[in-house]
Amino acid sequence: PGAVMASLLIPRGARLVSVARSVGVLASSRVPAVVGVRHASMRRRQALPINTGINFVPQQEAWVVERFGKFYEVLEPGLRFLIPFIDEIKYVHTLKEIVVEIPSQSAITQDNVTLHLDGVLYMRIDDPYKASYGVEDPLYAVSQLAQTTMRSELGKLALDIVFKERGALNEHIVDAINLASVPWGLSCLRCEIRDIMLPDKVVDDMQRQVSAERKKRAAILESEGQREASINVATGSKQATILASEGFRAQQANAALGEADAIRARATAMAESIQRIAQAIEAPGGRDAVSLHIAQQYVEAFSKLAKENNTILLPSNPSDPASMVAQALSIFKNISSQQSPDGLAKALASDSKK
Repeated sequence: PGAVMASLLIPRGARLVSVARSVGVLASSRVPAVVGVRHASMRRRQALPINTGINFVPQQEAWVVERFGKFYEVLEPGLRFLIPFIDEIKYVHTLKEIVVEIPSQSAITQDNVTLHLDGVLYMRIDDPYKASYGVEDPLYAVSQLAQTTMRSELGKLALDIVFKERGALNEHIVDAINLASVPWGLSCLRCEIRDIMLPDKVVDDMQRQVSAERKKRAAILESEGQREASINVATGSKQATILASEGFRAQQANAALGEADAIRARATAMAESIQRIAQAIEAPGGRDAVSLHIAQQYVEAFSKLAKENNTILLPSNPSDPASMVAQALSIFKNISSQQSPDGLAKALASDSKK
């Protein structure tokens, strides 16, 4: 009866093994499943465990059990008891972090540049029930969803922004996968884009662009250096002009002070000479000496006529010097009779200067 029941409940490829296990052995064991692996998470596990009544579920695994072809329960790690031939271990899921490779694919950016890129997804099964009955192969579905999402997100970005927004691109892919994989019982922990391959022509254009940018920066730095040099030269010239003007002002001030001192000295000397002349005029014979001095100056002035300019003022009788001297003495007498000795001394001092 047990063999007949086993032949009805288990797949054809595993009937003989199931009958032998049910007759003599009550320990959990694993045999190759001919029907194949039902889930991508079992790629490393090429066999499903056979229900022998006493089952040991390993750590970080979840066994999905069906009874009479209908979901019954999810077995957690540890010792678990099931009814042979009635309860069937249908799915085995690992609760560890699963690495899913995204195959290399092509995508077109916003500025119509074709890229070839691949990546890696890090997944984890949160709900074994949804992972078993929500989709046929959840990891394959997630891989395909990652590819389409990657193409969609790259189409929104320009080539220059792709490399800058690589982290944001990974986050967008993770968010899209988590939003779509809720009915599948999966969660995407992170996504990493490994390689971004550009066409050779685009790579050459980028290298030329980088070279042009470097030349541009070099030209800017050189122009800034020239500008700084010009500013420094202009500043130096300005400071030199200011210093020269301050020096010229100081020189003018010193010259004015010197001229003022000279004027004061001349005035002092003139005052002393006037005072002495006045004293000499009041002395006995002083007036006769003054008359003689005036006559001499008159004759000397007359001898200098027509030497410096063309305008000549001649006396009425230039051939008679005695009359000219007499005329000069008469002018002196008239001035001396009207002025004091000090005023006369000043007149004589001024005539001596002339």
